Amino acid sequence: MAGKLTTHVLDTVRGGPAAGMTIELWSVDGQTGEKTLLKTIITNADGRTDAPLLVEQEFTSGIYELVFVVGRYFSHYLDTLPKPAFLDRVPIQFGIADPTTHYHVPLLVSPWAYSTYRGS
Repeated sequence: MAGKLTTHVLDTVRGGPAAGMTIELWSVDGQTGEKTLLKTIITNADGRTDAPLLVEQEFTSGIYELVFVVGRYFSHYLDTLPKPAFLDRVPIQFGIADPTTHYHVPLLVSPWAYSTYRGS
């Protein structure tokens, strides 16, 4: 059974999916901390990506980082944000130990706070 990596973003200000948010996926070298950009995607109308971020052979054990570009997202519809924004880029670094399972990394976010967890 092949695993996969997925994400979704919920905008807690508007109470729904964060459509149109840019997300970067990085791999992180466990020895050096050096990061390699794997892909950049934009969330769809449901606040999700159209396809899993990693699947099959590209889904391997290791350290990864998702960077959610929340400052740009909120600046599109909130004109009262301070400059610079309190939250601009939200990095979530996590490990994949078992590439045969599903790893889901959701983000609940506002311009002032965020939370995440390992979802299903």
